[in-house]
Amino acid sequence: MGENAGLHIGEIRQQVSEALRRLLEQTAWRKGDFVVIGCSSSEIIGQQIGSVGSLEAAQAVYDGVMEVLGEKGLYLAAQCCEHLNRALVVEREAADYWRLDEVNAVPQMHAGGSFGTVTYQNMNSPVLVEEVRAVAGMDIGGTLIGMHLRPVAVPVRVGIDHIGEAILILARSRARFVGGERAVYNDALK
Repeated sequence: MGENAGLHIGEIRQQVSEALRRLLEQTAWRKGDFVVIGCSSSEIIGQQIGSVGSLEAAQAVYDGVMEVLGEKGLYLAAQCCEHLNRALVVEREAADYWRLDEVNAVPQMHAGGSFGTVTYQNMNSPVLVEEVRAVAGMDIGGTLIGMHLRPVAVPVRVGIDHIGEAILILARSRARFVGGERAVYNDALK
């Protein structure tokens, strides 16, 4: 299995794609929305976040994510690690569509993380941006994606709580409720 004996790449890919499908079933999204993914490949293989990294595990996560997002016409925003201030790797097409400002960095294993590196290598025309307002997100291994979710973030449980050895936290966003006790709300925006 290469760099991580005992790592089941196919299982990681399947866990990611199934968890993401279930998350999106509970999310009000539109074609062209961002989904933010934060991923500690170190945590996936049972190590402390930021310690060793695994390009193999990161590739499995990327493949599982893109299988789902590609079908639905959603954009991936891959969160880099704290050494790049949690900047995000996105396709230039998405950055242009949402009019996001590009920042200058190229993710590497220990400055951006394995997942940011793999995403940058796999995208057609990758750029880094400082922020997005994602409709939903996956936090694999405690990467703190909340800063890139639209308000109001709502935790989602889908029956999958780990990717490999990493804790999985899912969230979707919803429109803010305004108006108080007399207000009537649109159920499609919950």
